Amino acid sequence: MHKKKEKQRTLAGEISFEGIGVHTGIKSKITIKPAEEGHGIKFKRIDLEGQPVIDAVAENVVDTRRSTTIEKDGVRVGTIEHLMASLYGMKIDNALIEINGPEVPILDGSAKYYVEGIRKVGTVEQDDYKQYFIIKNTIDFTDEERGAEIVTFPDDDLSVHVMIEYKTAVIGHQYATLNNLDEFADQIAPAKTFILLSEVEYLFNNNLIQGGTLENALIILEKDVTQERLDALAEKMGKPKIKLTKDRGVLNEEILLFNNEPARHKLLDLIGDLALVGMPIRGKILATRPGHTTNVEFAKKIRQEIKRRKLKGVLPDFDLNAEPIMDINKIKTFLPHDHPFLLVDKVVYMDETQIVGIKNITYDQYFFRGHFPHEPIMPGVLMIEAMAQTGGLLVLNNVDDPQRYSSYFLKIDKVKFKRKVIPGDTLIMHLQLLEPIRRGIVVMQGRAYVGNELAVEGVLTAQIVKNR
Repeated sequence: MHKKKEKQRTLAGEISFEGIGVHTGIKSKITIKPAEEGHGIKFKRIDLEGQPVIDAVAENVVDTRRSTTIEKDGVRVGTIEHLMASLYGMKIDNALIEINGPEVPILDGSAKYYVEGIRKVGTVEQDDYKQYFIIKNTIDFTDEERGAEIVTFPDDDLSVHVMIEYKTAVIGHQYATLNNLDEFADQIAPAKTFILLSEVEYLFNNNLIQGGTLENALIILEKDVTQERLDALAEKMGKPKIKLTKDRGVLNEEILLFNNEPARHKLLDLIGDLALVGMPIRGKILATRPGHTTNVEFAKKIRQEIKRRKLKGVLPDFDLNAEPIMDINKIKTFLPHDHPFLLVDKVVYMDETQIVGIKNITYDQYFFRGHFPHEPIMPGVLMIEAMAQTGGLLVLNNVDDPQRYSSYFLKIDKVKFKRKVIPGDTLIMHLQLLEPIRRGIVVMQGRAYVGNELAVEGVLTAQIVKNR
C-alpha cells in the first residue's frame, strides 16, 4: 500500500525561546527560523566567529551521556533532543536554529513549550515532497551492556512503542505508545525529563548539572532515601529544603501528568534522537530500555542503510498514482525534445542525487512500425535515450535558467539489456549521480525497470553545455 506523498513543511515565521542549559547552567536564546526545501534541520552558533553551522544528523553526535550533543569542527550544541523531537513531532522538515550558547534551553524539561510555540506561529507546506525512510524489513540494534534493544518492522505509518524498567516504586515497569505523529503534541510532548535522586547527587558532586532544578526535571526517590540525606543535598545545592513524602515517590510538589510519564519521556527522547536520521520514518519501532546512546547508534544504522540503498540503486519509495513532481508540460520547459522524441512522461521522485522518471510504452509509438512489424520491441538505444533524458531533468533542475542549457552524451559504459520492453509496459527509470558534477561533466548510474524486473542498466556520462 502506498500512502499519499506529502509536501515538505517549514515554519510560517520565526519563534524564540530563552532559558538555562540544564548541564552547563549557561543561559542562551534560540531562534527557530523557516528554511527552504531540502535544507533539513541545522544549528547555527551565532555567538561564535563565522557563525558556524552544524547539521543535525547522527554522524555529528559526539556525546550521549545524559543528553545528545552534536559537533562539527570543534563547535558543539548540547541537549538538542527535546527541540529535535518537537520539530519531528510537528512534521517540520526544514528549519535553521540560531543559538547564542553551547546548550539548548531545558525550559521545563519537556517539549511542551516548543510545541506550543510551533503551533502559535504555524507551519507552511513547501513545493517539494518529503523523502521518507521506508522500513522494508526488520532492522534491529542491541546494546547488551545497557540491556537495550530497538527493533523495527514494516508498516504504513510511524508508530513507536517503548518499555522501560527502573527499580523504584514510582516507575517499575512502564510502557508508552505513539500510534502516529498526530498524538505527539498532546500525549508525548508534555512529559518531563526525570532523574533518580542518586543520579542528582552524582551529577551535582561532579559539576555536571549546574542548571537543574525541581522546575525542569522530575526527581524520583529511591526506597532508601532519608530526610537527612535530602537536607544534606539541598544544603550542598543551595536549594530550599523539601519535606520528604515517601508515599508520593517524587520530590517535586506537582503531580505527574501521566501515570507513565517517565516512559512517555523516554519515547520523547527516542523521537528526538531518531530525528537525526534526517528524514521521516515509516514503520513500527519497538524499543526496550532506550537511552541516548542506543537511540543514536540505531539512527546511525538507519543512515548507513540509506546510503547502502542508494549505492545499490534501490528504487526510492514513490507512488505512481500521486501527483507527479514534473508532468509532461513542465518537462517540456526543461528539455529541448518534443514529440516523437520526448521519452519521459512524468517524474515521480527527485532529490539532490537521484530521480525516477516514467515512460508509458504504447503501441502507437512511431518506432514500432519498423522495430519490428510482427514483434514490436522498444529499441535498446531509445531505452538508453529515455534514461539520459530523465537524468538530464535532474541536472537541469539544479541550474538557473535551465532553458539556456542542454545535455550531450559523452560516453556510455557497462550497458546490459535484461528483458524486452513491449507495448503495454511502463518503463520506470532510476538515475543516480555517481560523483559530484564537475565542470559540467555528469556521471550517472542508470537503471530502467518494468515492474520489479530490470530491463536495462548502464553508466551514462554527459556534459551540460550552454546553448548558443
